[in-house]
Amino acid sequence: MTLASVVGQPRAIDALLAALRGGSVHHAYLFAGPEGVGKELAAVGLAQALTCPEKPNEGCGSCSSCTRIGKGAHPDVSWLMPDAQRVERGLAGRSDIQGTPSREIRVEQIRGLLERITLRGLESKRKVAIVVDAHMMNPQAQNAFLKTLEEPPSETTLILLASAPDKMLPTIRSRCSKVYFGPLPVELVAERLQKERKLDPQTAQLAAVMAGGSLGRALALDLDALAARKDIISGFEALQPGQVGAMLRWAETFGASREEAEQALSILSMWTRDVTLAKAGVERLANQDLLPLAQEVAARTHETVLHRRHALLEKTKNTILERNAAPRLQLERMLIELLEGR
Repeated sequence: MTLASVVGQPRAIDALLAALRGGSVHHAYLFAGPEGVGKELAAVGLAQALTCPEKPNEGCGSCSSCTRIGKGAHPDVSWLMPDAQRVERGLAGRSDIQGTPSREIRVEQIRGLLERITLRGLESKRKVAIVVDAHMMNPQAQNAFLKTLEEPPSETTLILLASAPDKMLPTIRSRCSKVYFGPLPVELVAERLQKERKLDPQTAQLAAVMAGGSLGRALALDLDALAARKDIISGFEALQPGQVGAMLRWAETFGASREEAEQALSILSMWTRDVTLAKAGVERLANQDLLPLAQEVAARTHETVLHRRHALLEKTKNTILERNAAPRLQLERMLIELLEGR
């Protein structure tokens, strides 16, 4: 794997390659975009290009330096991420971390990173620091990091990966060169799913759409969710105004956890898109097996209701994910608001 071999992000990769070839590499980059679309692969590729002794400013992907960067074991390439993610990746055990692993990046971690990158490189003239989920830096950590951006160490490149860059200080964002990564093409994700998870084409296509163009999310998708898809959709469409008990039961069933609620909302967002397409006469849908139901719902639902439904679904998902709100309660509120608007 090299920077040039990262697929599905031609605009982002071309911009980075042009900076390398032109000798205009910035001291700090912000790779912004959804999770699982190639930001981390691109960060590895950029670090390889900056430190590779075989192919400088390109990276060979196969020498000792490039290989160790890919494994997170190069002495001149530092990685930083929340402790909880280190545990999930198997990079640390719970016994290595005091207390409950934090999902934030703390100021102590930033200070430790700054100490490392100010030291002279052991093997490479240039040092690289990759901050995964940089938007999870708490306020104190962001302020500490800002000082480094204002006075960056020489021969050092900082790469911040963020799926929610708006959570970061404007002063941090303004001091970074921004590289945007969009959702991957559904066809690309479906093709990888067929190869890596041995899915049939129809299942792979559906899973790719459900993942929203995120290969990482698609590869981690629980196939049981695909099986539960029909129950989520049919139960939702069966709800009627005044059926408070039915609404509460639906919210209880699919709002038991943040993950389940997010999955249900993603399925309903995709379903609402299908209904909108069916209303326009399109017969090729993501939920192709539910075409008759989509046409039935489209016939009795006004376009403004569908637009409002989609907006409420996205608003509810963002509230659950970004504000750590109770998923069941948010689903209940959404259903009441939707049904009152019918």
